[in-house]
Amino acid sequence: MVRGYRELADELEQRINAGEFRQGGTLPRISELEERYGLARQTVRDAIAVLADKGLVYTRRKAGTIVRHRTPVLIPLSRYGRVLSPGGTKGPWETATAAQGLDGSVELVDVRHETAEGAPSGVRDLGSEDVVRRTRHALIRPDDVVQIQHAWYARDLAESAGLAGRRKIDGGVYAALSAAGHVPATASETVSARMPTEQEAGRLGVGGKIPVLCIERLTKDSAGRPLEFLRVVTPADRVRLVYGNLPLAGTE
Repeated sequence: MVRGYRELADELEQRINAGEFRQGGTLPRISELEERYGLARQTVRDAIAVLADKGLVYTRRKAGTIVRHRTPVLIPLSRYGRVLSPGGTKGPWETATAAQGLDGSVELVDVRHETAEGAPSGVRDLGSEDVVRRTRHALIRPDDVVQIQHAWYARDLAESAGLAGRRKIDGGVYAALSAAGHVPATASETVSARMPTEQEAGRLGVGGKIPVLCIERLTKDSAGRPLEFLRVVTPADRVRLVYGNLPLAGTE
């Protein structure tokens, strides 16, 4: 018999893990859980809060309590080599997800013209005080947001590559840069872990106990000019970063 919120949370967790409540689907409404288990409304809410902290569910206004997707997406570094030729329609995210049979998409959220002052330190490596920041959501359709992406470009470069306007770039940013004569040649990447901000947790549908990975990448052309500073925030349990066949110094 379920007598308290912890027992209810345990039972609902078991049912989620057993697949009774599918990922992306919803739990029964609070009123239905109250009636079924004979518990007070606050007890049910406390149980749902436990599940949210574990990253099993999240709530959305008018949508109810949604069972969170937890299937990890493989992110191979090699995905960039497939999208450098202009003219394609899929960017790195669409390429990586399509290889796994997933319907990936990138949604442009915002484009802003701003100054490098107050921005992350990596933005200053672009060598320009006037920058363009593009904010995107990488998702699995229809609305499973897996990554929040912020990308900065020197304003003159963004304008020449068509990145300064509010439109999605078919084929990805690297293809657009290449088409404008700014061919990406090298990338330096740093990966760290931290807890999400409240805003990040809400958009990614994670609870207070699920860490996120923060991936920062500086891309340069063959002459060493910085082209893009990218910051990606993603739940640590939703991606697997794959760095395959990297050259090792001293290998003959």
